[in-house]
Amino acid sequence: MDDRILILDYGSQFTQLIARRIRELRVYCEIHPPTTSADWVRAWRPRGIVLSGGPASVYGADVPTLPVDLLELGVPVLGGCYGMQLIAQHRGGRVEPGRREYGRAEIELHRASELFFGFETGERIAVWASHGDHVNTPPRDFELLASTADLPVAAFGAPTAGLYGVQFHPEVAHTPRGTEIWANFVLRICGCEPTWTPGSFIEESVARIRAETGTEQVICGLSGGVDSSVAAALVHRAVQDRLTCIFVDTGLLRKGERDSVERAFRRELGSRLVVVDASAQFLERLAGVAEPEEKRRRIGETFIRVFEQSVQGAGRSAGFLVQGTLYPDVIESQSVRGPSAVIKTHHNVGGLPRDMKFRLVEPLRELFKDEVRHVGRELGLSEELVGRHPFPGPGLAIRVLGEITTERLDLLRDADAIYLEEIRAAGLYDDIWQAFAVLLPVRSVGVMGDARTYENVVALRAVTSRDGMTADWFPFPHEVLGRISNRIINEVAGVNRVVYDVSSKPPATIEWE
Repeated sequence: MDDRILILDYGSQFTQLIARRIRELRVYCEIHPPTTSADWVRAWRPRGIVLSGGPASVYGADVPTLPVDLLELGVPVLGGCYGMQLIAQHRGGRVEPGRREYGRAEIELHRASELFFGFETGERIAVWASHGDHVNTPPRDFELLASTADLPVAAFGAPTAGLYGVQFHPEVAHTPRGTEIWANFVLRICGCEPTWTPGSFIEESVARIRAETGTEQVICGLSGGVDSSVAAALVHRAVQDRLTCIFVDTGLLRKGERDSVERAFRRELGSRLVVVDASAQFLERLAGVAEPEEKRRRIGETFIRVFEQSVQGAGRSAGFLVQGTLYPDVIESQSVRGPSAVIKTHHNVGGLPRDMKFRLVEPLRELFKDEVRHVGRELGLSEELVGRHPFPGPGLAIRVLGEITTERLDLLRDADAIYLEEIRAAGLYDDIWQAFAVLLPVRSVGVMGDARTYENVVALRAVTSRDGMTADWFPFPHEVLGRISNRIINEVAGVNRVVYDVSSKPPATIEWE
């Protein structure tokens, strides 16, 4: 892959949005920490480098900085916010505190350089700012490209050196012409060709998987969701009959999930399928456990043990385990990409036992969810399968808040089935990124049949999103919510109250645990 962009993450809340904008231009990019060495960058051979924003001050103590000699590699660099200030500091400019700008701002262009190709000198452009420090004086030999009413240097550049900086965030939707700025940097300044497509990804992945697995047997942990199904289809194209898919009934699945997954898999994927009922084993391991991270850890470990036992039982010696891990899973599970904080452990990233016998194959590890769907369509999977809402690996264990019991799981399964049935009946399923019910660890007083009740509370969650990194709650018509609530309370014994979650991500996450 010759055309690719490297993003160094200094802890900005918008770093993943930068990756999204670049990939929307059909150019591959990756996010890595600022501790990455210049030698590694040189060997990785990016066509351009982006320095993200971040919460630190460049003049502070023990703050992330530039890899040594990064600006001397001869590769174009664009710094945003903190990244711009790093460039200024390293090239002799002056960065100062104050001049804060948060939210909408307006820049005035002083020079329509390559970074602002298609814009007019003197034009005023709406942007989104979020900073407390600013560049007061640009480095020598840098041109002043833009300013705001309160900010003397809103953008600068040294075209001959390929170095540029902007004090605002072109990656967010509130910078309306931000996509043009990214296209100018990635396509014009860096010279990348927009060739990273689902087809090219499949071609490269197949070659890599074949080289990685050699002649060994491969197993895939199939959940029936979009991620594991696309991963299975991609690996099957690479290794053919060396792949065995194992579907584990953990006892944590939605109502009717096992039967529907088996039908869809045998109809569409065509590789060997082994179905294992390990529900008793999972429920035993989760008995008495209420803490979310401990649930995830135990589920991840049990998955691996079940796979090891299943492979032995099938008489096959597999060296590789395929998982449908996605980029958001990696980003949220561990802080290996930069100063960004750990959000939660995903069972298939941070919850795996260290002594497992398999080597992992994670062909989707650097993809966002919408990119996975595009790859699935390119592989010929049906829209019924590719368009399914995400379902977490730990299943209902993280939707039954508190202790897991068979009775609580069955109650949630019934409520969740009604919820999804009504969403489909209202024609809203495809408008929603993810929808599910949550059983809360509280009881509430109610009245049924003129008698006092003290029963369970079910929360409903439905969000819109593009890639799962950010999300907003879905605005159901009131009559649809009313119908869902009425059916759950009337048809699910043990529930007397239904509530709807209207929080966004951030500050909440999509799942409750």
